[in-house]
Amino acid sequence: MNKDNKMREIRIEKVTLNIGVGKAGDELERVERLLHNITGAKPFKTVSKRRIPEWGIRPGLEIGTAVTLRGKRAEDMLNRLLSGIDRKLSRSKFDDSGNFSFGIPEYVHIPDVKYDYTVGIVGLSVAVTLSRPGFSISKGRIKRKIGRRHRITREEAINFISNKYNLQVSD
Repeated sequence: MNKDNKMREIRIEKVTLNIGVGKAGDELERVERLLHNITGAKPFKTVSKRRIPEWGIRPGLEIGTAVTLRGKRAEDMLNRLLSGIDRKLSRSKFDDSGNFSFGIPEYVHIPDVKYDYTVGIVGLSVAVTLSRPGFSISKGRIKRKIGRRHRITREEAINFISNKYNLQVSD
């Protein structure tokens, strides 16, 4: 295949940061404020879908918060987040569609983020979605499938992220 083909270029579609609290209340509000301070974007609350009586969770209960970043803000945030994990990831963090996710055990590991005593120590999970031009046809009103050769493989995603962000991927 032609390597100069613009339709084969991989790009970051979105970066999603998620913090699960497990219950509604003041703790959820503090974590929501923390996510806003980290990203500069307005977070949204996530709701439970199932009932888990042991944990006191019922459907429709707000149990976490998340924020989605796109474009240049997503790339800048991903660079900061990867610095928080010392630019090292395991190969198992990548899925077969080329997307990857990882966790940050403590938010204070992210550069330029100061400790907030009202929140305490909280970890967060990060999910990164990669795409190519033309992937939007699978999201339209008439959904079409993306061809097998145009999909992003695990190896292509690892090469893209390793080259662009100087990431070390281990087995």
